[in-house]
Amino acid sequence: MRKDKGLSGDLDRLPMLTWIMFLKFLDDMEHIEEERAEMAGKPYRGAIEAPYRWRDWAAEEGGITGPDLIKFLTSDVAERPDGTQGLGLFAYLRNLRGHNGTRGRKDVIATVFRGLSNRMESGYLLRDVFNLVDGIHFDSSEEVHTLGRLYETLLREMRDAAGDSGEFYTPRPIVRFMVQMSDPRLGETVLDPACGTGGFLTEAYAHMAEQAHTVEKRDVLQSLSIYGGEAKPLPFLLVQMNLLLHGLEAPKITSDNSLRARLSEIGEADRVNVILTNPPFGGEEETGILNNFPEDRRTAETALLFLQLIMRRLKRGGKGRAAVVVPHGVLFGDGIAARIKADLLKEFNLHTVVRLPEGVFAPYTDIPTNIIFFDTTRATDEIWFYEQPKPEGRKKYSKTAPLTFDELKPCVEWWKARGENEQAWKVHGPDLIKTDEAGRVVACNLDMKNPNAAGVIDHRTPLEIVESIEAKEQRILAIMIDIKHTLSEMV
Repeated sequence: MRKDKGLSGDLDRLPMLTWIMFLKFLDDMEHIEEERAEMAGKPYRGAIEAPYRWRDWAAEEGGITGPDLIKFLTSDVAERPDGTQGLGLFAYLRNLRGHNGTRGRKDVIATVFRGLSNRMESGYLLRDVFNLVDGIHFDSSEEVHTLGRLYETLLREMRDAAGDSGEFYTPRPIVRFMVQMSDPRLGETVLDPACGTGGFLTEAYAHMAEQAHTVEKRDVLQSLSIYGGEAKPLPFLLVQMNLLLHGLEAPKITSDNSLRARLSEIGEADRVNVILTNPPFGGEEETGILNNFPEDRRTAETALLFLQLIMRRLKRGGKGRAAVVVPHGVLFGDGIAARIKADLLKEFNLHTVVRLPEGVFAPYTDIPTNIIFFDTTRATDEIWFYEQPKPEGRKKYSKTAPLTFDELKPCVEWWKARGENEQAWKVHGPDLIKTDEAGRVVACNLDMKNPNAAGVIDHRTPLEIVESIEAKEQRILAIMIDIKHTLSEMV
């Protein structure tokens, strides 16, 4: 693929490789289902029919190639591998529709391919890629495990390629920890409104699959449990494949910015039981998006917009709970940030804040982050803080020496039987909300320092200290924009 002039880098090559593997995986999966149906004496009709199945046009090593292959893939009408005229492959896939208006596998395939295109110019090189991928057999359990490892490598490479674009993906130990502490139960609905490649959703699906011991329960898991949203085309493709690979037959992922929903129009029918997410932060949304939020809650900090969305999307009456990754700036921000946090404390039970050390999201950012856990049982009373310690013998985590789940186990044990110690302390939530004489919220600082920690020595290099100062200045600038916006409202 690196030889092809149409592909300029990993962010071009990875979508190509992913949709190719996606089609091979689908064909192998449907071949298995077809054999099972035949053994049971039942009819079977796959989502993709001849002559568009992988086995019809890609499996033969000396099959369609060169310009004819490119035309078959990309033209609206083309000569198909069986010699007949019809829709080109992408045109066919984009026009698939489910039965009886219900969203099924055909709709998933159509949605995926509406956002894709073939960027390889050489049909001969593309045929070589097809021949290599055809050697992977998804109907072999051993090969599926191999694919799992390959897929994780693909995700890591995609994350590395996307790091410069400000896309920070959540390390698996953090995902596993958040899912375990939230403990989604079968029959509940789980949402990640900024799901990326699906780390939270696949972990939640696996967690709930352990509870599905009957046909009826498996039906509930398949059709009524997992939901997500992802606006970027490449992660959107990857999350579909990720969930299919883990066993979810028709993933319910929307290909749109979740912030496009007007906050005031979100009602009970749109609410879910569990939200697990690491929303983007530090970005800036267009005016049309900001208009979906109350005028005095509009902000340049994307994480705060997502926090408001999450609060709105949770089921009320103790039936909703959330675990959300947020940067430090969200905890100490004033102005609009303070109002949003005051809403959180007054309307929800913010019961736990887990403070993560630097380097957890390396190599993408060293900005310190936190995980906030809240539910809809009541207003906030006590807030427990737990400070995850730095790695033993090192200044911080890194790409080559990342955080492991074993290092989070002390927090898991503390969670079951809470008490104050060197890592944990609690504060009275309502005391954190500060108002002026008119009763308007002016501050709500959740950036609580550990009162039980020993003195800390700064081991950072001068360059690291300068970079940290720059990051803080950027956060201060975002806060100043919010303050300026607030002052302009008062004029």
